[in-house]
Amino acid sequence: MAKKRILIVDDEADFTHLVKINLEAAGSYEVRTENEGLNVLAAVKEFKPNLILLDIVMPDMDGGDVAFQLNDDESTRDIPIVFLTAIATKEDVEKGKGLINGYHFLAKPVTTEELIRCIEKIVI
Repeated sequence: MAKKRILIVDDEADFTHLVKINLEAAGSYEVRTENEGLNVLAAVKEFKPNLILLDIVMPDMDGGDVAFQLNDDESTRDIPIVFLTAIATKEDVEKGKGLINGYHFLAKPVTTEELIRCIEKIVI
């Protein structure tokens, strides 16, 4: 079975590196990281991920703007986005049953098991 391609977008390189290592260790994922919001569209077009894990608060371009840019492009609009952020609490996410404004959300800190459950729920 082909590995699912996951793009992790977060301005914290240590965080993206750790998530990449943990997801790849699970054996079912090919993971790429991007630490600058301005580079996401090009990275998505090159890597063609099955799912994007996207931080909201980033210095160069916030996650909402990145999501808007991806949704505005016909070639990327159907790629699922999961916001992975510290600005939403686990309680916020639970109240919305994992959705906020129609987007999947996970609150940081997040375990590898939580990430995998979310990915497997969205990417079939």
